[in-house]
Amino acid sequence: MFPDIRPINGLIVVACALLLAIALYMEHVMGLIPCPLCMTQRVFVLLVGVFALLALVHHPRGWGRRVYAGFGLLAALIGGGFSSRQLWLQSLPPERVPACGPDLYYMFDVFPFMETLKVMLTGDGNCAEVSWTFLGISIPGWTLVAFAGLAALNIWQLVRR
Repeated sequence: MFPDIRPINGLIVVACALLLAIALYMEHVMGLIPCPLCMTQRVFVLLVGVFALLALVHHPRGWGRRVYAGFGLLAALIGGGFSSRQLWLQSLPPERVPACGPDLYYMFDVFPFMETLKVMLTGDGNCAEVSWTFLGISIPGWTLVAFAGLAALNIWQLVRR
């Protein structure tokens, strides 16, 4: 009646790979420079995919399946939090937007790691810029939708018997 656990994990892996491929296409083909929060969201998409891949390869039963699904759910929820933060920054009036900083690659080369990590986790003025929309929804909006779908699939993996 319901699909087995493995195909759902495979679906999560494929979805995460597709999301990362789209992000790389937007960066390298469309020329959209990712902001620090965009890069952070990519890390969490990758984490969700890695947990699903580990579950796909390991194929545990019982509590092992729930552990992988729990970590995948946690990564999706945290990633969704970063998407929400970026959407909030994009909704601010121009006078309340934080100052823009240098791009992330420069920051990794020049600034201490902890300072760069702080910017990755909180964002800056670059994160408030809306550079692309589809159906009136910006990139972090679509990423939030993706995180919601990934979270739902992981919840399903977590609670099913």
